Amino acid sequence: MDTKSLLKLLVETESPSHDKDAVNKVASTVIEEAKKLGAHVEVIENVETGNHVISKWGSGKNQILFLCHLDTVFSLNTIHKMPYREADGKIFGPGTLDMKSGIVIALGAIEDAIKNGMARSVTLLCTSDEEIGSETSRHLIEKLAKESELVLVMESALVDGSLKTWRKGVGEFWVKTKGIASHAGGDHEKGRNAIEEMAHQILKIQKLTDYSKQTTLNVGVINGGTVSNVVPDECTIQVDVRVMQPGEWERLESEMKKLKPVLDGTSLQITGGLNRPPMPFDSIMENTFAKAKAIAKEIGIELKAGGSGGGSDGNFVAPLGIPVIDGMGAVGEGYHSEREFIFENCLEERVKLISELLRKW
Repeated sequence: MDTKSLLKLLVETESPSHDKDAVNKVASTVIEEAKKLGAHVEVIENVETGNHVISKWGSGKNQILFLCHLDTVFSLNTIHKMPYREADGKIFGPGTLDMKSGIVIALGAIEDAIKNGMARSVTLLCTSDEEIGSETSRHLIEKLAKESELVLVMESALVDGSLKTWRKGVGEFWVKTKGIASHAGGDHEKGRNAIEEMAHQILKIQKLTDYSKQTTLNVGVINGGTVSNVVPDECTIQVDVRVMQPGEWERLESEMKKLKPVLDGTSLQITGGLNRPPMPFDSIMENTFAKAKAIAKEIGIELKAGGSGGGSDGNFVAPLGIPVIDGMGAVGEGYHSEREFIFENCLEERVKLISELLRKW
């Protein structure tokens, strides 16, 4: 397999999450490559988003599961503004780091392991909706993870090559304040300003952040009002939530439910949910990383442990008690931006590393 040629093809086949046909084009390429390696392939049809692809090699109970995603955050035709290119030991392009390279590395490692006598069950799950919450793929991730003794998440490593041995859980709250509209000049006193009410609530919500527990809340989006001469009767905010410790989401839910209107004549509506639970550096993770580090050391690779405040599909695996290693994909920087790139030399090294894990785990 020519990894760079395949990476170029995947990057130039753009696949924004909400474009079903575009994502399915990438899926078709993955299916073709997996079948060349002798995989049994199953396609899980989706109505609105792209299809999920399950590729299987071997049989038995010693399954290792790869988690990859086909979708990217970039809209169609981004490739014209930031084309695939190789320069100064780097490979640039939309989705190169997150995570077309992860798919390429997984397929390359499987190919290499097969050539070197791999005797185990391997499954590659490529999903279509990771960038938009994994709503249609979560059940597949959890089902296949429960059948596995190790899960390798092919998201990018940290820029120094460190694996991601912990991730924060990710959730959101949506808050709406309702007031009473009135003319700002003629009947100002009859109005109840929903934006003013929201200002009181925002200050309370932001104070729920607790850095000592690695808990953060960020009011990142606010919408309210129509024109400046009308007292606004509605305002909404979107709150990003990150939690690391068990029980923190439940604490925040309880605190949010305690919020009460400050201004007479206004009301509050609060909804939300935890999309991805935390992936902590617990005893299971510690032992899993130690084993991977020992195997890597045998081939001259020094693994380092790190973590991220962002979430991945690995967050769904950790609460199941299944060993999981995240950040097994390429090394680079600038994901989700016009600066996105990977270091070219990481492709060969990651293929070598993961092939070794497949054969010796």
